Amino acid sequence: MKSSTSKIDELLLLARKGPVRARDLSAAGIPRVYLRRLCERGLLVRVDRGLYRLVDAPVTELHSLAEVAKRVPHATICLLSALQVHGLTTEAPHAVWVMIDRHARMPKVSYPKLQVVRASGKARDHGVEIRIVEGVTVRLTRPAKTVADCFRYRKHVGLDVALAALRDYLRTRRGGVDALIEAARADRVYTLMRPYLEAMV
Repeated sequence: MKSSTSKIDELLLLARKGPVRARDLSAAGIPRVYLRRLCERGLLVRVDRGLYRLVDAPVTELHSLAEVAKRVPHATICLLSALQVHGLTTEAPHAVWVMIDRHARMPKVSYPKLQVVRASGKARDHGVEIRIVEGVTVRLTRPAKTVADCFRYRKHVGLDVALAALRDYLRTRRGGVDALIEAARADRVYTLMRPYLEAMV
């Protein structure tokens, strides 16, 4: 049987890799009571219900994305949040934008604030890349898919945001026009996007 010291060391080692969910402890054979003990000792901080991190953990500008990905691993960071990651906007979104399956349960996350859109099939799966942020696997739409999504969800983000994203994508050469057309077709917005694209190229 492991001593309490070795369990604390294991928990701290786990927390050094990134945010820790209470349920992660079961797989490691560490009782959840250790979370409370380390919080009381000032080594861990409770970020949200069931989510903890080291008090002195390095926090990057993508920290909120890592927290969301840890809590909702099936979600894909998209729209305004993905625009920010790809440098296609100068505005910081007021919430983390995520895409989930049309039939998935609505995520229960109190912090950070979420904006949720739903998709299925190609519109959900096309153009997704994986990044490691603060030790957490984050699903993120690629630049071309992000721009196409802005047109698909223009009622949520505004057509002005979609047009600005398209302009920045073409100006900064974040990807080719072919990738953009492919993403627009996957999202079924190519007909809508085509006149704007032709006017800008």
